[in-house]
Amino acid sequence: MTYGTMKRLSGVAAALALAVAPALPMAQTGRAPHAAVQAGDAANPPLRDIPIALIMDADGGTPFYAKDADRRFIPASLTKLMTVYTAFELLKEGRLKPDQRIPVSARTAHEWSGKGSTMFSVANTSLSVDTLLKAILTVSANDGCVILAEGAAGSIEGWTALMNANAEKLGMKDSHFNTPNGWMDEGRTYTSARDLATLTRALLTEHGDLYQRYFALPKFSYNNITQNNRNPILGYVEGADGLKTGFTNEAGYGFVGSAERNGRRLIMVLGGAESSAQRKQVARDFIEWGFASWDAQTIYGKGQPVGTVDVQGGASRHVPVAAARPVNVSVPHGQKADAKVTMRYQGPVAAPVRKGQRVGELLVSRDGGTPARFDLIATEDVAEANMFQRLRNGLLGLFG
Repeated sequence: MTYGTMKRLSGVAAALALAVAPALPMAQTGRAPHAAVQAGDAANPPLRDIPIALIMDADGGTPFYAKDADRRFIPASLTKLMTVYTAFELLKEGRLKPDQRIPVSARTAHEWSGKGSTMFSVANTSLSVDTLLKAILTVSANDGCVILAEGAAGSIEGWTALMNANAEKLGMKDSHFNTPNGWMDEGRTYTSARDLATLTRALLTEHGDLYQRYFALPKFSYNNITQNNRNPILGYVEGADGLKTGFTNEAGYGFVGSAERNGRRLIMVLGGAESSAQRKQVARDFIEWGFASWDAQTIYGKGQPVGTVDVQGGASRHVPVAAARPVNVSVPHGQKADAKVTMRYQGPVAAPVRKGQRVGELLVSRDGGTPARFDLIATEDVAEANMFQRLRNGLLGLFG
């Protein structure tokens, strides 16, 4: 595969000295707000010896801090994030409907209702997909996951096959799912912090409307039982709206969380905490540290012109391109950083080209780190060349 290099990159040079964004204020919430963290050492987050951790700007998609991010670990109920992503994919494809009723078999209710985290499902009833998703994400319903999996795919094995296919599609190289709910299975279900961050970013970018519908409900009621959401940052951290806790004796205490402030969203992953109290405190401090000690600095806004790519057989020899979403880089608070910006595409792109068509990617990195990748889209149509345009293009190509 060959790639074109940068063509007429506009707005910034290949290396950029970036301005510093201001710190963000705390807002009032329904609960007592968590104390704001002052900007401090960007290299030393408040992790309290938690062995696995990652935090990143969702737009950039690469961590600005990671600790054993590729280490495989047992996710426990964090597994349910992939069950939810799989359900969201089926909803998008029309293979599931929110109001679709799924039966609760006597066998499933006997085995799973009341087992671990539960919605206390009732045998020989039915539940809507909408209700099951709310139960899974609000009270971590083990029984809800099994009911959904069996009803949607016919069996647990069929459902986990869909989960693993989605993991492969997303590039989750250190993950395998053997259950829909993360119940102990002798380590056959495993993942990594980096893979969970990838999954979270997919939930946000591919299913933003469903994310907003299901991920921040304060409580869930069913069968005359009301349970509160167990997310330790909801109502305590400004802008927090997800995602999920996990715990078994085998896995310890884990958490995947996200919060958004003034258009900036952070994703964090914690694994292997020793207690619920430790997880709660570190989760709140860690994400506040991310907002206070690191800034997301914009290189290109969404739709802002970036440059051009070559077109083969088109009415024009080039097509202007822009970023499909904001292009940000994470930098320590109060510092300036050089960012290397490279445009890459497989080219030349064959005509016709349609406005909005993905034609390449923008790679942005700082300090030699792993580059963040952003889709580049065409900002105008390029039709196929007519006879005179083909002649012109040939002459221009011949003489440069």
